Amino acid sequence: MPVAYLPSPAVGVWHLGAIPVRAYALFMVAGVTVALWLADRRYRKATGRRGVILDLATVAVPVGFVGARIYSVLADFDLYFGHGRDWTDVFRVWQGGMGVAGAVAAGALAAWVYCRQTGIDVGPVALAAAPALAVAQAISVWGNWFSQTLYGHPSGLPWAVAIAPQHRVGGYQAAAAFQPLFLYESALDLLVAAAVGYAIHRFTLTGGRAFALYAVLWAAGSATLEAMRIDHSPTVYDVRSSLVAMVAVGLLGVGYLIAVQHRSRQRRLIRAAQPPPSQQMLRPRSSRATAGRMGLAGPDDSSDAGPGAAPAASVGPEAARPTPLATE
Repeated sequence: MPVAYLPSPAVGVWHLGAIPVRAYALFMVAGVTVALWLADRRYRKATGRRGVILDLATVAVPVGFVGARIYSVLADFDLYFGHGRDWTDVFRVWQGGMGVAGAVAAGALAAWVYCRQTGIDVGPVALAAAPALAVAQAISVWGNWFSQTLYGHPSGLPWAVAIAPQHRVGGYQAAAAFQPLFLYESALDLLVAAAVGYAIHRFTLTGGRAFALYAVLWAAGSATLEAMRIDHSPTVYDVRSSLVAMVAVGLLGVGYLIAVQHRSRQRRLIRAAQPPPSQQMLRPRSSRATAGRMGLAGPDDSSDAGPGAAPAASVGPEAARPTPLATE
């Protein structure tokens, strides 16, 4: 045990009568609450209508929780549907198992569908929500401190976290303090929130770009921390499934940013190739109308004008002088 270290809370569950109250759930609720407040404040500051974010949250938040659970179940499928397992454990969310990637993906999709159906412009909503989501994650991850999960290799650093023997990974029983990955992730999430907020104002990002930037930065940080974990995690071809998910999220975000940048470049090239309006030729309605305006209509042109038509004007020095074309 190092001389200085970060102790872990002795209790992570409190009981209100027969109802267990878990620190992990409390921090998750606190993160969502702060994120909604921040997103609503940012949205209204951008001249958004009051109450839109809260109305949207009534759909996005529950769907996000469902998505988090589905992601966790699919990532560790054998834990719930393997031989000798009880599939009803899927519904025992108080036992843990909530994937942040699933929550973000499901919640974002639900928010997009809600905006489309209600006629709300999704761009300002995404601009307000992108930094707020990172703040929510920075808060909710502290639940891992109480549950003594999300830690890395043994460490003698002053900020190493003490892990009780019953929570230590097999093979590391002799160690007492470990890398506090939950602390690192919280700090990284706050940096992501600050970076996205700065980029929105500095580069006037659209909602889609801001959300993609948030996804890329968050995925990069989370993938780095996932590679440092030593606890059990479901794998895909001997690679942590959570790490695979983070890489996939990062690639999707980078692909979106590249596609949008390419499309914007193409539009700029098209606009640059077009002559300015002052140099564009005006297309007349007919050759006769043009000749009439310029005083060039000859005697034959008046023959088709019909009975009672005025005779064509004589072409003199003044009449022959070209006059500017009028736009119609």
